[in-house]
Amino acid sequence: MENENITRINQDGKEFILIGTAHVSKHSAELVKEVIEAEKPDSVCIELDEQRYKSITDGNKWKEMDIFQVIKEKKASLLLMNLAISSFQNRMAKQFGINAGQEMIQGIESAKEAGAELVLADRNIQTTFSRIWGGIGLKGKAILLTQVIASIFSKESISEEELEKIKNQDMINTILNEFTETFPKLKTPLIDERDQYLAQKIKDAPGEKIVAVLGAAHVPGIKEEIKKEHNLASLNELPAKSKAPKIIGWLIPIFIISIIAYTFYSNPAAGLQQTLSWVLWHGSFSALGAAIAFGHPLTILTAFVAAPITALDPITAAGWFAGIVQAYFRRPSVRDFENLSEDVFSFKGFWHNKVTRVLLVVVLANIGSSLGTFIGGADVIRLFIKHL
Repeated sequence: MENENITRINQDGKEFILIGTAHVSKHSAELVKEVIEAEKPDSVCIELDEQRYKSITDGNKWKEMDIFQVIKEKKASLLLMNLAISSFQNRMAKQFGINAGQEMIQGIESAKEAGAELVLADRNIQTTFSRIWGGIGLKGKAILLTQVIASIFSKESISEEELEKIKNQDMINTILNEFTETFPKLKTPLIDERDQYLAQKIKDAPGEKIVAVLGAAHVPGIKEEIKKEHNLASLNELPAKSKAPKIIGWLIPIFIISIIAYTFYSNPAAGLQQTLSWVLWHGSFSALGAAIAFGHPLTILTAFVAAPITALDPITAAGWFAGIVQAYFRRPSVRDFENLSEDVFSFKGFWHNKVTRVLLVVVLANIGSSLGTFIGGADVIRLFIKHL
């Protein structure tokens, strides 16, 4: 069958049929069903990794999440970003009356019905996020977090006709060009590397006829990358962690403690003033972050007390302690986990669900503490210079 969203490639004795889809389009899911039924492929590749495959096929995944473990493993920010991205995609899907990722679900079901081998062709999402996060710098992280969180509360909607236009290849190239100009470092791990990974997994799929269900934005890149050989192990490597943040993380507290200690030695009154400044700036900003997240009163107090101390210890963070206290006093129920996918649709739901409330407490208390480091540190230095 012929369709503008279907790309056929014959190479090395194999036929590859790439279906370019929009992740929240009814027509995409219908097209996937029609193609697999008509082509009867040996393998069906879908743009999912093991984690997202389980997420789609296991409706009880939220009930199994341990919020304390999330905080302990420092995954609060990552989970918050995942929820924000899911919120945007689910809201669009709800607008069109279908499930987000319906075309992938259809690919799974149709592969089973056709007796084709199912291939999870995408790179692990944690690896992709790690490579994105490690390569965009502090400013890029701030912009990315802002844009992702802002998407939760966006009321923008588009027509299905506009959604279908996204699958036009010229439109895709235009979108990617604009994307590259505004956020160039993000495109490499998010699009280019995954094009290479997906292309290699599709090439390695068993059989002579392979159908691949892909987000339309990947099709142009995969058409080119499938002609080459790619090292999957290399594409799966996590970025080496720079030693600079760790060194700076220790140098700042050593520097601050040294200044305050010297000031106490030479002028105890000024040293006390520096200490109070450090405590008040850190405690106030971190407590404000917890308060913005509507944290429990003891959570806000914990953020205030913990921030000045954890700021001098790069291994811990005020948000972790505040989050644990919040989870203890406002422990999420099974209902909170069950309602999570719906609650993240709205500002009100995001702030009222106890799961997202804990995540927000962790993130906002940590952001407040970071602000306190800059402002409190600057004031400590100012007082040091003043009393020289």
